[in-house]
Amino acid sequence: MKTTTAFTPVRRLLQQGLWACGGLFLAAQAGAGSSMDMPMPAAHPHDMSMHMSMPGEQDGYVRTLANYTIPDVKLVDADGTGVPLRTTLADRPVILNFIFTSCGAICPVMSRIFSQVQTALGPEREKVRMVSISIDPEQDTPAVLKAYADKYGAGPQWEMLTGSLKDSIAVQRAFDVYRGDKMDHLPVTFLRATSGQPWVRLDGFASAADILHEYRQLTSN
Repeated sequence: MKTTTAFTPVRRLLQQGLWACGGLFLAAQAGAGSSMDMPMPAAHPHDMSMHMSMPGEQDGYVRTLANYTIPDVKLVDADGTGVPLRTTLADRPVILNFIFTSCGAICPVMSRIFSQVQTALGPEREKVRMVSISIDPEQDTPAVLKAYADKYGAGPQWEMLTGSLKDSIAVQRAFDVYRGDKMDHLPVTFLRATSGQPWVRLDGFASAADILHEYRQLTSN
């Protein structure tokens, strides 16, 4: 189902690949209203060859199911501890995104949304693993990520991960979000209930309520 025509001009920017960290986010946001008060448009189309279902457009995002092969890499958390990615994504339901701390456009919005999800989950957050992976690992050291985590009030279930540039790119490629330039970064959120199940991919600005709805659908089955 299509979203309302009120967002058509902004959606056109996304379809033209202009809605990115270095693009027209703030101008489009000003024209469409507050990003936290109303749904945002769907993200730039991408290669759907890996996806298991055609996109179903919700309020502000496009939902697809996809299978991804997680690379056998070890990233580093905000405390400087090595984290085997396959293992850390296998033991509980996961809500995941890609960010970089110097981003001044979409990443702050995505991180605020994750913070809202964390709050809304309440005690249930202990059953979930929230993961934000840096796409700028050369700048996003563990210390930088720790300060970023503190800024958004990340609890122990919300991991900020960095690592080598090679490993970061491998993970981005695995999730089909690599664009070659961090300034072309687009908003995407991933959810999975258990290891071996398909990932739910939300392209665009899914709100905290949207993410919670998707999470509850996954974990109730």
